[in-house]
Amino acid sequence: MNLYSTKVARIVWFIKRFGVREVALKPLRLILADWIIPRLSPTQFQFRGQSYDTFFAKYNMTWVGERMVEVPIGRAIVAQYAPDRVLEIGNVLSHYGPTQHAIVDKYEKAPNVINSDILSYNPKNHFDLIISISTFEHIGFDDDNEGSSGAKIASAIRHCRSLLTKTGRLIITFPTGYNPELDSAVQNGLFGAERLDFMIRTAAREWKEGSSNDAMNAPYRSRFPYGNSLVVAEFGPAQ
Repeated sequence: MNLYSTKVARIVWFIKRFGVREVALKPLRLILADWIIPRLSPTQFQFRGQSYDTFFAKYNMTWVGERMVEVPIGRAIVAQYAPDRVLEIGNVLSHYGPTQHAIVDKYEKAPNVINSDILSYNPKNHFDLIISISTFEHIGFDDDNEGSSGAKIASAIRHCRSLLTKTGRLIITFPTGYNPELDSAVQNGLFGAERLDFMIRTAAREWKEGSSNDAMNAPYRSRFPYGNSLVVAEFGPAQ
């Protein structure tokens, strides 16, 4: 049984990952979202020399977790490429505005979303950009998987890199402290990324760039709900 199989499975998974307290707080936040969001003042953060506004939306309560920075970063990256040259793994950005690029999501049913395991996805054309937002930490960890999560994530990264053009980029974001095997790969230099950037949460809605050590020492859902640090990993095409 995985988190997507039944409503009961989702509740059990949610408690395990986010704690009993969030079972009460999440529905309360969603009920009050239309009142809360207009009263929040966006803060700004720096990433790779650019300034961004934090992003607040009702879906997945972006004002509470790491998506307040992931979404603006992801949007800015996608905007640099022609839509037909972009693949998104995990249906995230379409929840926050119109999208034209291809999307692969194993479980989520939605218009223009290809329901496939990324390891089984073999399109005719390659991509200039493959992007994934808060999805890779779930691979082999929250879905059906008989082996280790780390091994399946590594396989998914290799497969994605094989789908890139010669100058293509694979960019994935994920919170630290959620998937121990993924964190271990980053800490032990086994992740294989050409570039790693780290964002650290310093207040409820404030983030700054930081070091690997800062990120790996930031516990998940403590002291703020959900992600308290974020990895942005970039890869080139398979050699």
